[in-house]
Amino acid sequence: MESASPHQRNTPSSWPLTVVLTVLVAAAAVIVYQLDSFDPAGLPLHELARTPLTAPVRNERMLRGSEMVGSGVLKAPEDVVYDSESGVVYTGCEDGWVRRVTVSESAADSVVEDLVNTGGRPLGLAIGNNEIIVADAYKGLLSITGNSTLLLTDEADGRKFKLTDAVDIAEDGIIYFTDASYKYNLKDHFFDVLEGKPHGRFMSFDPKTKTTRVLVSDIYFANGVAVSPDQTYVVFCETIMRRCKKYHIKGEKSGRVDKFIDDLPGVPDNIHYDGQGLYWIALNTVIAILLVEITEVWDLAFRYPFIRKIIAIVERHVGMPKKLKNGGVMAVDLEGKPVAHYYDPELTLITSAIKIGDHLYCGSLTKPYILRLNLRKYPALETTRG
Repeated sequence: MESASPHQRNTPSSWPLTVVLTVLVAAAAVIVYQLDSFDPAGLPLHELARTPLTAPVRNERMLRGSEMVGSGVLKAPEDVVYDSESGVVYTGCEDGWVRRVTVSESAADSVVEDLVNTGGRPLGLAIGNNEIIVADAYKGLLSITGNSTLLLTDEADGRKFKLTDAVDIAEDGIIYFTDASYKYNLKDHFFDVLEGKPHGRFMSFDPKTKTTRVLVSDIYFANGVAVSPDQTYVVFCETIMRRCKKYHIKGEKSGRVDKFIDDLPGVPDNIHYDGQGLYWIALNTVIAILLVEITEVWDLAFRYPFIRKIIAIVERHVGMPKKLKNGGVMAVDLEGKPVAHYYDPELTLITSAIKIGDHLYCGSLTKPYILRLNLRKYPALETTRG
């Protein structure tokens, strides 16, 4: 029997099916990549590559001893705020409800009540005079009085908010808040991270004049907001860059932006002042997850925009597995210096934290409860590790 000629052996019809499929898939992938409009940019890697800060004391297993407040009733309570006059905690949930929580000595005995459903997704909250101000991811900046909801603002400089995120109120009544991204909404916020462009804004709203002002633009995912106790500046978090900045609202530096804290050991979300000299910054997950533990993917992705485009395409059409851990909270003083770090390998997507008495209360973007930890019984301790 004649053997096939070299030409015959190399014709496409003689190729194995797996080779043909591989070529077709590769060709299709190239076509999808070229046609996809997603256009990521380079990130300031010199700022992201610095060594994360450490605190002098830590609790590395904060889930040990933690309790669940409102378990099964509070669906993804993203922000947690405290009304010291009534002794009540307020939070906004994934189902649109702003809920009031009367906490008790036993977490299981805490009482949860529905307040108002915004019809959107309430994120940041702030207690005002006879009202609750809500940063609703989809609706904008809202005011809740009794059982009624009023829209305060949902655009600035002719551009609608896409992800109204965090809020605080100064003593003079001015409301400070963030729009995490004017391009991507909450559902698609992962694409804002992948695109690597500063779509976030830090703003103010004056209830007397109904004026909305953009104070700082070009922020890499603008997040948590906290007015300083002396009312001279406002701290806002820049999630992707692992830092918080301060915007001066009074004095000679009014209108200026300065560093508050850089190189956080995780990506910051909300920030709250506890009235006792400390800010509590919620950390979704440690930076090691993004740049060390899965270096092969994320380190390259942060360096090369085209890899982030590939990830975005896969996320959009298939979904990307996301391995997160070591979420927690960092306490810093009024100068922005780390004081204590609470976290746990099994803890993820912590979005807010506030100290009330001896307890730390933490909100989450995914958990069906508020996490509570007794800081007196389970304190952060000195560690010799760097």
